[in-house]
Amino acid sequence: MPWPSIWMMSESPTVTQRPARDVRPFSYITKPARPTYDRIILYTSSMARYGKSPYIYPLYGLGELPQSFARLSAIYGGTYMLDKPIDEIVTDADGKFVGVRSGDETVKAKQVIGDPSYFGAGSKLESGKIRVIEEGKVVRAICFLKHPIPGTDDSDSVQVIIPQNQVNRRNGTFQKFLALKLTDLGNIDIYIAMVSATHNVCAKDVYIAIVSTIVETDKPELEIRPGLDLLGPIHQK
Repeated sequence: MPWPSIWMMSESPTVTQRPARDVRPFSYITKPARPTYDRIILYTSSMARYGKSPYIYPLYGLGELPQSFARLSAIYGGTYMLDKPIDEIVTDADGKFVGVRSGDETVKAKQVIGDPSYFGAGSKLESGKIRVIEEGKVVRAICFLKHPIPGTDDSDSVQVIIPQNQVNRRNGTFQKFLALKLTDLGNIDIYIAMVSATHNVCAKDVYIAIVSTIVETDKPELEIRPGLDLLGPIHQK
């Protein structure tokens, strides 16, 4: 199999930013050229600003992103309830969101953002309504390595994308998604991201590789096998 495209990420990033990209399969065919042109400009300007790659990663991991949001939100009067269980998502008679109940306290707001598991994750309510509809799943393997990914010039951070056509990933469940016009799920390339001690996310001489893709079959681990095979010996998965 030909070696897939590779993008190197910044060695010592402090914020996260990446060029905008519409990941829906083949959507560019029906769109005007201007959005693509604007994204090329964003890519090149990011490349010029950050050096060898437009892709950067936060020090200490992605957990720094919600922390940064929390600090910024506090400046604008945001309120935090830490270490509080979520007992109920409160709605009115019409099923519209009212607030969140924790014990005897109810916090009211205009909108709520949360993991689907808080909203029933597809289960029916007493009224028979379904709050969450499952349209797809992602399989993700987090692997600990004692070496950089082979063939990446010993880079301490790297992103590898295996195009779907290289591994014949355009069938099965994805065809059903197309039939239902649910192509917003994104394409079905296999993504590999690797970070290391340079990003303060693991010990020295340890590398963390994450392999993921959209699930097509009832054997999701086999679907990411082409990505796992590129990692070399895996210390722990």
